[in-house]
Amino acid sequence: MAVTDFFVGEIATELLKMMVQISTKSCLCKTTAAQIANSIQQILPIIEEIKYSGVELPAHRQFQLDRFSETLRRGIEISEKALQCGRLNIYRNLRLARKMEKLEKDICRFISGTMQAHILADVHHMRFETTERFDRLEGVWLERRLESMKIRADGSREGGWWVEEAFKRAEEEEKYETNLVNIGTGLRVGKRKLKELVIGRDDLRAVGISGIGGSGKTTLAREFCKDPEVRRHFKEKILFLTVSQSPDVEQLRRTIWGYLTGSENVNSNDLILHGRAANSALLVLDDVWSISVLENLIPNIPGCKTLAVSRFKFPEVLRETYEVELLRESEAIALFCHSAFGQQSIPLAANHNLVKQVVNECKCLPLALKVIGASLRGQSEMFWNNAKTRLSRGELICESHENKLLRRMAISIERLSSKVRECFLDLGCFPEDKKIPLDILINVWKELHDLDDEEALAVLFELSQKNLLTLVKDARGGDIYSSYYEMYVTQHDVLRDLALHFSSQEIVNNRKRLLMPKSDTELPKEWLRKSDQPFNAQLVSIHTGEMKEMDWTQMIFPEAEVLILNFSSSGYFLPPFLCNMPKLRALVVLNNNATHATLNNFSVFFSLVNLRSIWLEKISMTQLFDACAPLKHLRKISLVFCKINKSLNDSTVNVSQIFPLLLELKIDHCNDLVKLPSSICEMQSLKCLSVTNCHSLSQLPTNSWKMKNLQILRLFACPLLTTLPPSICELSCLKFIDISQCVYLTSLPEEIGKLANLEKIDMRECSLIRRLPRSVVCLQSLCHIICEEDVSWLWEDVKSHMPNLYIQVAEKCFDLDWLDE
Repeated sequence: MAVTDFFVGEIATELLKMMVQISTKSCLCKTTAAQIANSIQQILPIIEEIKYSGVELPAHRQFQLDRFSETLRRGIEISEKALQCGRLNIYRNLRLARKMEKLEKDICRFISGTMQAHILADVHHMRFETTERFDRLEGVWLERRLESMKIRADGSREGGWWVEEAFKRAEEEEKYETNLVNIGTGLRVGKRKLKELVIGRDDLRAVGISGIGGSGKTTLAREFCKDPEVRRHFKEKILFLTVSQSPDVEQLRRTIWGYLTGSENVNSNDLILHGRAANSALLVLDDVWSISVLENLIPNIPGCKTLAVSRFKFPEVLRETYEVELLRESEAIALFCHSAFGQQSIPLAANHNLVKQVVNECKCLPLALKVIGASLRGQSEMFWNNAKTRLSRGELICESHENKLLRRMAISIERLSSKVRECFLDLGCFPEDKKIPLDILINVWKELHDLDDEEALAVLFELSQKNLLTLVKDARGGDIYSSYYEMYVTQHDVLRDLALHFSSQEIVNNRKRLLMPKSDTELPKEWLRKSDQPFNAQLVSIHTGEMKEMDWTQMIFPEAEVLILNFSSSGYFLPPFLCNMPKLRALVVLNNNATHATLNNFSVFFSLVNLRSIWLEKISMTQLFDACAPLKHLRKISLVFCKINKSLNDSTVNVSQIFPLLLELKIDHCNDLVKLPSSICEMQSLKCLSVTNCHSLSQLPTNSWKMKNLQILRLFACPLLTTLPPSICELSCLKFIDISQCVYLTSLPEEIGKLANLEKIDMRECSLIRRLPRSVVCLQSLCHIICEEDVSWLWEDVKSHMPNLYIQVAEKCFDLDWLDE
């Protein structure tokens, strides 16, 4: 490795940091700096590969790197001057902006020239020549293990640190598993064989990947798509779609056609996937269950290849299918030990033979290794021996591999405490392959099992630690004031099947959970045959298409507390048996269709006297509230992706009379909401008001002062808001305000200092705010501000009067992971 290789990487890294700093400042070269940072992000991985490859480059390549190094050094000098330049020095800022523009052109010219192609060619050859070296390094990679962490379940709220730590651990787990898989022989072999089939054979239009649930099929497909050789072959034109058991085939066909042809307006009646492709393309169809669906989705376009991922083989459609190879023994032990002991090898104090016997019973299946390993962590040797015996008893010759896996993983479920086990089984009520909003899940658990927020979160993190679900969050989630809607849960299909398997052991009328495993056009026949007798289920989940009045059967649910209605249509008749659910406390209505749905049969709401929460998603609100009697026990309502249709206008309805004791109101992604009705402010019991991602909202009510008990006010991503009403300053109980991404907001209310209990303000991406009211120094409870760097200096000026104030400068994230979606 030449000295130049090393220093050009260091210089590029330093320049990238400086460009990110400049891009957060309010200066003339802000945009150019962001573009330069993005360009360096593209070239930096290539430089790093050269830097650590140990390969000497030819002289002419070294000369090109020398010249590029000088360009980057010049960039650092310009950046230092830009960071030191005052905001009011217009002439100097203008000169620096011009120099920055020239620097950007020089960097882009280097990246887009022949140098990049030459370096990529060298790296390509280097990878093939060093395959054996990576094999030898396998043990080194696996030694990057994680420290085990205990999640607090004592209800402590101290700064919300345990929430952050749990998410951090989940992210580190994902990184570890990616590293483990990437060096695995099975993945390398799988990628090589797929390349032979997909790239090497022009006679194959479609190729399959098959394997049992949890064997790593999707992981292999995603890593195949990320492979540089594959990306170059298909010129980055790769579409990855999840099909699932109940797909919207027409919508998927539209997506495929639009991606391959560039046409978005396609008549579904004329949608025939035939034509010519300007360039080669790769279509990946993950989680395919039906041959008829697969036949409808494979495009007949020259140059387009399809990769179908499924638990099943489809020889009628796929002439060649690669069967996923499970982990080798050493890889299986490493993955199991990571879950069971927090390291990649068997500890010296452990019983090596016993550990290997348990690993052997997992049959090298990645999901089983993770789940069973996590369930045995911290247990005694006696418990391990008992688990090994029970695992071995599940080995029946006549069983399929799928049933074997359910039997093996059943041990992990049986080991859970009764409360946690019940919460795990509740996960079967949600559709497969969908992100589950944490807000819904936590609310279901609270209503069914009488948990408070802290207990529900403790259950959530225990299930996450045991690899029985996966936590997903956005960049904003995780602190004490975060909305649960900013966090999600996902679950592997096999784990969902396990929950469904346990929930269906009893006869249908005696089950605690009455669940439809997948979407259907009608209710299960098993339900209909027993509809003359009461159903004792506490949780009912129905997954259908459009339902009309005649499609329903009258049924009785005397014990039902939670009802989840999943459907996909533009019209839906609410089930008449809602009147026969006297104990119903939570109603979740989820429309998975591309368009909003109109609900009918609102009269059923009159009988829901004990209803405590409603979640409506992608629903048209026309006449909904008009038909409602006062819901005196309702504490929470969420309207997500709904079409408001002026249904909240004061002249139409008084929401404070319909929801007299409401504690939390959430309105998210309701883009036709223009004005928040003043009647909302009449709800004096309201503690949390969230109006987020409503891009047409431009006016807030002037009587906000009436919400005397309001503690949390979220106005995130409402870009048309220009001012906050002065009456907000009268909310004496207010603790948190989120006005982030209200990009046209120009000021804070002058008397904001009256908010004596205000603890936190999130005002990131509010760059038009150029001054703070003098009264902010009176905010003695304020301890946390989140803002951009060019706004942070406003708070720095008043920090001497507020010694406990922590100013968090929001970081910009240059992330290209979305390209893999």
